[in-house]
Amino acid sequence: MPINITMPALSPTMEEGNLAKWLVKEGDKVGPGDVIAEIETDKATMEVEAVDEGTVAKIVVPAGTEGVKVNALIAILAADGEDVGAAAQGGGDAAPAKAEAKEEKKAEPAAEAPKADAPKSEPAKAEAPKQEAPAVDAKAGDRPFSSPLARRIAKDAGIDLVAVTGTGPHGRVIKKDVEAAIAGGGAKSAAPAAAAPATAASAPKPMSDDAVLKLFAEGSYELVPHDGMRKTIAKRLLEAKSTVPHFYLTVDCELDALLALRQQINLAAPMRKTDKGDVPVYKLSVNDFIIKAMALALRDVPEANVSWTESNMVKHKHSDVGVAVSIPGGLITPIIRKAEEKALSTISNEMKDLAKRARDRKLKPEEYQGGTTAVSNLGMFGVKDFAAIINPPHATILAIGAGEERAVVKKGEIKVATVMSVTLSTDHRAVDGALGAELAQAFKRHIENPMGMLV
Repeated sequence: MPINITMPALSPTMEEGNLAKWLVKEGDKVGPGDVIAEIETDKATMEVEAVDEGTVAKIVVPAGTEGVKVNALIAILAADGEDVGAAAQGGGDAAPAKAEAKEEKKAEPAAEAPKADAPKSEPAKAEAPKQEAPAVDAKAGDRPFSSPLARRIAKDAGIDLVAVTGTGPHGRVIKKDVEAAIAGGGAKSAAPAAAAPATAASAPKPMSDDAVLKLFAEGSYELVPHDGMRKTIAKRLLEAKSTVPHFYLTVDCELDALLALRQQINLAAPMRKTDKGDVPVYKLSVNDFIIKAMALALRDVPEANVSWTESNMVKHKHSDVGVAVSIPGGLITPIIRKAEEKALSTISNEMKDLAKRARDRKLKPEEYQGGTTAVSNLGMFGVKDFAAIINPPHATILAIGAGEERAVVKKGEIKVATVMSVTLSTDHRAVDGALGAELAQAFKRHIENPMGMLV
């Protein structure tokens, strides 16, 4: 029996992906664990392994195809001993057809139910009018009465169901009606308006593409389509600023003790032999100290190591620190898990590995999804201070500015010190002002007394 290979869900939130490359071709034999394709999500490129043994009978989705839905058929395997040609012709079409037929079959009897129940008794007759089809979908914004399968197909094809004539019971729009509309090439213009929520009319709307382009002289620009990563970043940041009540706390941290300790530790680092000569086993950066200090601050102030949900406050047992890494086209936040328990050298080497694989888009979902807080450092670009946007489900994020020499007053005397401004963005639903200030002070204490991070 043919074996269908479908687009895998490589993360809990994945809805679609790009089939970047096939690593097999039709006629190749594969076994469990063999890498057969590369799938691009909005954040990473991941390898897909075969789970069954067989021969690649048909590649349904060619390499380079974008926006392939999760669970969509992408290839067909002929089982061991099965005719490859027969599998290619019959395997791919049979399963989807059965699934659609089953869904349509389930949907249609709902409209027929009043007829089936009416003869049984007088109460059934009395209740029959409540089952009338048009009343069911009226709550959904005057949508036409339609089967779930018809609605799904119409949505995928951009078809406006209002303009489709239903041939099912009580004028119900069914699968064949939508397919006829698609074949006719019509009924598409009103689809976006029909899909808009009722509250959208009162909500402010961004300028349309046409309205924006009219502001610029023709030929003075070029259009660069958004890729999946940029769309995801835009969606999540809009969601964060719209739903998370941010407030901000800024503290100045003196770095001189940290810089001196960092230099001492790096000079004492053991060496290892490589093809390029002797290299240190580790080389700490200021950012490594920052990650460790934030992790220890959350350990010291556990009430701030939380995530907000509508029903509960999620209190985390460890400090999993996401670190913003700039990559072509956007950014990603690989996570140092249990950072409060790790040595600085471990954090440093782990961060270098994660950052490299992030830029190569080779991170696994579990390496950048989740976390309990985040750090965003723009100090290397000379930025003095800034406020970062919280990345839900985090309740905090730390924005790191540049370390610079400033005049400070100590015991009545003006002295020069290396000072770094850091701004803590906080979700006010989960962390109140005083608690946020306590967390910021705990971070400052660890940065200014770095020897404590070694024990």
